[in-house]
Amino acid sequence: MILITGDTHGDIERFKRKELKRLRKNDALIICGDFGFLWNGSKAEKKILKKLGKKRYSVLFVEGVHENFSQLNKYDTEYWCGGLTRHISGNLRQLMRGQVFEICNKRVFAFGGGRSDDNDPTGDPAEAELRWRQELPTDEELSEGMANLERCGFKVDYIVSYEPPARISEFLQLGTTDRSHVNTYLEQVREKTEFSRWFFGRHHINKLIPPKFYALFDGIVDAEGEKKGKKRK
Repeated sequence: MILITGDTHGDIERFKRKELKRLRKNDALIICGDFGFLWNGSKAEKKILKKLGKKRYSVLFVEGVHENFSQLNKYDTEYWCGGLTRHISGNLRQLMRGQVFEICNKRVFAFGGGRSDDNDPTGDPAEAELRWRQELPTDEELSEGMANLERCGFKVDYIVSYEPPARISEFLQLGTTDRSHVNTYLEQVREKTEFSRWFFGRHHINKLIPPKFYALFDGIVDAEGEKKGKKRK
């Protein structure tokens, strides 16, 4: 089973929700950006990361724009379930941009990153520029993502991203132009790829955009949708 939620922003309370009690070993929770638990490298923070890594299910996230990329980049990369990840702790991993994974017998394309509207809270222009560069995908990541999709015949079960494709972004912002080249790129992914559902966290709302796009914030949904029948024990 795969459950999906939106931005956690370092809020541990999300992991106490009753919906997550359904998850068992070899299941997964995927977070659509702004994970937020990697921020200052403190002992308290490392303790929380270790605790999340000890969950019986996998805790997986794509990065948003409110991340400390300097902290995130300290972790080694390794392949897991067919794609490149950063291994944070135990069952806790970042799903890196443009990778295709086989998770719970489902093929998942992951693409984090976007462009923030926020000014850097430190007021340091150099820090703001560095964060801006890191939150946006590189040309190499864009190319690798499309190549990975091509290798699987442009067919996946789910797409998990921080930003939505341009058409969905414009719909949610009532006709405004798309935010950045990330949205334009994801629009190309939408046009070329066959998929069942697409989940993203950018807009801080819980909303189904029919027939198969899900904007998520604090909602937690089953990636397969509502299922009838007996609940798992």
